[in-house]
Amino acid sequence: MNNRNSKKHIKGTKINEAMLREVSNIIRNEVKDPDIPEITSITSVYVTGDLRYATVYVSVYGDDETKKNAIKALKKAAPFVRSRVAAGLNMRYTPEIKFVLDDAIEYGVNMISKINKLMSGEKKDEE
Repeated sequence: MNNRNSKKHIKGTKINEAMLREVSNIIRNEVKDPDIPEITSITSVYVTGDLRYATVYVSVYGDDETKKNAIKALKKAAPFVRSRVAAGLNMRYTPEIKFVLDDAIEYGVNMISKINKLMSGEKKDEE
């Protein structure tokens, strides 16, 4: 990676991190929708190089219906979130925000649970 690409990468990473902090704060403190559970986390944000679009990955704790309703509510709140991001961050463009469900945390928790069950089964066999 040459120096110019390295600077673009660092700038992109900083923008993604700033968007993550700002969107998380807005959803936690300003979006008032009962369909968005308190245990809703922004896991990552990817902003395109031209700053026109941001994909916001969201982890929601709950069953499938809860997750579906949360994403629906977040999509409905996207214009408000975008306007608050514009007020909070000094960017040339404020990206259009797209919310996407991220099941990575839940997947990890399930895998750890399965590993723990296997390990406890092995310990019982050894005794």
